[in-house]
Amino acid sequence: MSAAIEISGLTKVYGAHRALDGVDLEVPEGSVFGFLGPNGAGKTTTLRILSGLASPTAGSGRVFGHDVVASTSAVRAEIGFLPDVPGYYEWMTADEFLRFAGGLFGLSGEALRGRVDALLDLAGLTGVQTRIGGYSRGMKQRLGVAQALINAPRLLMLDEPTSALDPIGRKEVLDMIASLRGRTTVFFSTHILADVERVCDRVAILDRGRVVAAAEMTELKSRYGGQRFVLETTGDAPVLIDRLEAEAWVTGITQLADGRLSVTVSDVEAAQRALPAAIAVLGLGLKRFEPGEISLEEVFVDLVGGER
Repeated sequence: MSAAIEISGLTKVYGAHRALDGVDLEVPEGSVFGFLGPNGAGKTTTLRILSGLASPTAGSGRVFGHDVVASTSAVRAEIGFLPDVPGYYEWMTADEFLRFAGGLFGLSGEALRGRVDALLDLAGLTGVQTRIGGYSRGMKQRLGVAQALINAPRLLMLDEPTSALDPIGRKEVLDMIASLRGRTTVFFSTHILADVERVCDRVAILDRGRVVAAAEMTELKSRYGGQRFVLETTGDAPVLIDRLEAEAWVTGITQLADGRLSVTVSDVEAAQRALPAAIAVLGLGLKRFEPGEISLEEVFVDLVGGER
């Protein structure tokens, strides 16, 4: 699979602050890629450099093989970009705004009309005559995504597209992003883990200007989080907890509110053999033994959840 984005040693320094510190990253073409990290991690700086709005201090970035510094015009022809705080002419309607944006790319006539109609439908704004100033935040974000697609880009970059939206607005924007799978590469930054789990097939986690993990979603959870087993037993749970805490393959134990135990492990095969055996040795009854994948939130906290 070819790469839509290739980043090597990307560094950005503002005075004494190192916003990016040698970032290496590859985004496969056709993926819906989540660029995840806490606020201030360097996500927006990365997107600004890739879109030609900022220059790196060191390192390089390429979009479909075009250097983001040396070939800015070629890069911009391939991308659509929605910043974290998009601006609009609020006296326009959605139709007028998309026509205006298309004109900036040289579109006109039937080609522009067809593109605008398709994007209004994608954004759920067909027939809406309200001026943009009267839109909800969710409507504005959907219009922003549509505007970023007006030039039919091979790569769509979105900076915190669901930030500050209510649950309905978030769902609408995420549904719109998910509908683009297989049609264009989507690279979006966010600090909302649930959004990444919902629509992304690959993810990178950025912390303090460095990529601390990058992989397919399932691989990331397996590599960094191991596996979880939920146990329900009869008898004395503290005795079982003491027994399991001594095992090298046990990485965490949590007693849930209903009395069940959530056990995270680093060696799934060892756990599958030893957990039932330990329960039997202690004379406890096993009522439930359920394997379950660890959450992205737990992986994220494990990687970046230290002192900030």
